[in-house]
Amino acid sequence: QVQLVESGGGLVQAGGSLRLSCAASGRTFSSYAMGWFRRAPGKEREFVATISWSGGGTYYADSVKGRFTISRDNAKNMVYLQMNSLKPEDTAVYYCAAGFVTSGSDADFGSWGQGTQVTVSS
Repeated sequence: QVQLVESGGGLVQAGGSLRLSCAASGRTFSSYAMGWFRRAPGKEREFVATISWSGGGTYYADSVKGRFTISRDNAKNMVYLQMNSLKPEDTAVYYCAAGFVTSGSDADFGSWGQGTQVTVSS
């Protein structure tokens, strides 16, 4: 198992930026694909971005592609989500997740953080 703790959420105006961080501990971090998911009020959790174990492969939901960037620093056991040009529809609790498949499906991720709130005002 991998323990994950997110941070960096907050309140930002539309068009602004935030960077989320996820600190990992437990099993070898570099062996895991990492992902970010989010859950908006009253909606199901949805895929945001994933990154391969090496950091060489990244994948994004269409709704965030071109605005968000996922990255990782295996030496520090950290994964990040840089969010630019934020929109009110990005408002959600954002979750960090770890798995062995670089996938957009939350079923492929077995370890989850508790989430960090991102609120984007209009």
